[in-house]
Amino acid sequence: MQVTATAVAVVIAYLVGSISFAIVVSFFFGLADPRSYGSKNPGATNVLRTGKKLAAALTLLGDAFKGWVVVALAIYFGPEFGFDGVSIALIGLAVFLGHLFPVYFRFQGGKGVATALGVLLAFNPWLGMATLATWVIIFFFFRISSLAALIAAAFVPVYAAFLFGITAQTVAVLIMSLFLIWRHRSNIRNLLEGKEGAVAKAAEAEGEGRQA
Repeated sequence: MQVTATAVAVVIAYLVGSISFAIVVSFFFGLADPRSYGSKNPGATNVLRTGKKLAAALTLLGDAFKGWVVVALAIYFGPEFGFDGVSIALIGLAVFLGHLFPVYFRFQGGKGVATALGVLLAFNPWLGMATLATWVIIFFFFRISSLAALIAAAFVPVYAAFLFGITAQTVAVLIMSLFLIWRHRSNIRNLLEGKEGAVAKAAEAEGEGRQA
């Protein structure tokens, strides 16, 4: 029963995670596919380059909410279906991977920052808030979103180990962290070459030009 329920929940989590709010919101706002301009990443930061702040905000909230709601529901209904810590960890990982590799969009997904945050908040609010605080602090000082995401991703497994110890959820958080860093590999190259700020500004100018 538990194994079957977990397998079904993991599939559902992946399918929900595969909903790319950047693409869906852009469609309803009449914007170009976010995979066609700027960083070509279907995420809130790239949607913001169109100048449509509401569209970017809805993208951010949607991607974070899907991560949170799937795990929160799994935790809430977990006792009824016999979910243990491993089940919850797998469900959280599935919704995150759905965002990275969405079945609905030829597996071309985003970098996963917002969805990961939603999952972390559901795992433990303190874990999510500590990760968000790390992102905000780094972004405040350097004004580079990718750098803030990378540093937050590097620290989150440490926060998880401190809160949970070595558990299935800690392993899931570590896997998400590694995927986040891997998805930012082009940003890492630009940061090492000192070009990340310039690349972001150029992409923003391109996005604004499309709206002119």
